[in-house]
Amino acid sequence: MTADLLEGVRVLDLTNVLAGPFAGYQLALMGAEVIKVEPPGTGDLARQLGADPGLSGEGLGVSFLAQNSGKRSVTVDLKSEGGKDVFAKLVARADVLLENFRPGVLERLGFGWDRLREINPRLVYCAVSGFGATGPMRRRPAYDQVVQGLSGIMSVTGTPEVAPLRVGFPVCDSFGGLAAAFAISSALLRQRRTGQGAFLDTSMLDAALTAMGWVVSDHLIGGREPAPMANENITSAPSGTFETGDGALNIAANKQEQYEILCRVLGREELISDPRFAVREDRKRNRDALRAELETSLKEKSAAEWDEILLETGVPAAPVVSVPEALASEQIAHRELVTTVESPAAAGGAMRVLGAPTRVDGARVAAGSRPPRLGEHTDAVLRELGFAEPEIARLREEKAV
Repeated sequence: MTADLLEGVRVLDLTNVLAGPFAGYQLALMGAEVIKVEPPGTGDLARQLGADPGLSGEGLGVSFLAQNSGKRSVTVDLKSEGGKDVFAKLVARADVLLENFRPGVLERLGFGWDRLREINPRLVYCAVSGFGATGPMRRRPAYDQVVQGLSGIMSVTGTPEVAPLRVGFPVCDSFGGLAAAFAISSALLRQRRTGQGAFLDTSMLDAALTAMGWVVSDHLIGGREPAPMANENITSAPSGTFETGDGALNIAANKQEQYEILCRVLGREELISDPRFAVREDRKRNRDALRAELETSLKEKSAAEWDEILLETGVPAAPVVSVPEALASEQIAHRELVTTVESPAAAGGAMRVLGAPTRVDGARVAAGSRPPRLGEHTDAVLRELGFAEPEIARLREEKAV
């Protein structure tokens, strides 16, 4: 069910929690063989995180299960001599090394970029961190909320009364993971063409600011300091979230003709020629008055009813729904974004995870197998590396794996 775009690519995934594992999961969905290298005994911190305490107690936290399907888990103690030997052999056979330690950690363990490319000149090494490998903030610890605050995202989220406000999911981790996956895929193209490896330094802060392109450009080019506007769109009006007779409705009538159609559908043709709302800039200046006028009419029907009416007009609009409602929609069901895989939990059964947001040659891209238990594939991978059974037993006795 995974794609074959990265078939034959082997990725060593040393990452933890979210940004790095998310990047590794995207590569796995596209067909890469992803070997998750974890510390013995503890593994990825995400194994302990999530909404189900029982799963967290098994080292299978919901947060871990969300983005590690299709990976193989190998435990390696990178601080032990035996573990360093195993890791060097893994690197020699890998195409990609992905990690999200603080900058310098892997180098202190004896595997800086110079050592890694000595072992494998073709290696694509991607380091994901909060602030990048260079600069005065490079050694600062970073979680998503820290980066949201330092990027300015929180300053433009919410209303003037409640901002700064955190976005409701780890958006900076996701931006960082996507940026890393894209950079790795690009570097693999050059690797296949020239045999040259690459060192990729991905910063979550850089990725967040890049993703805020329009907002950042308002300041860089337009000279305006971005401010929180709740659900309004700074570039247009009416464009935001509106109250109806039952439920909230997003309307994005960003074009003049869309605004005029909306007015006619609502039976408010007089608003088209009203000098307060005649053209885009007028509507932006008087957006509060326009909202009041439109909501007077919108409250005559429910959000679902207006959705049906506006659907045929070309005016972009849709109800605001919950996460369960979004996942249960006919569109998501048709796209088969949610996949059922075997649960690795002791109780067994099935679990549902998300696939890729891109179809390949018309086919869905979904997890090929369940997430791994900690160290589940250690012995098998060691055998693939050429370790004999007595050597594997010795490594286990030394707690190197």
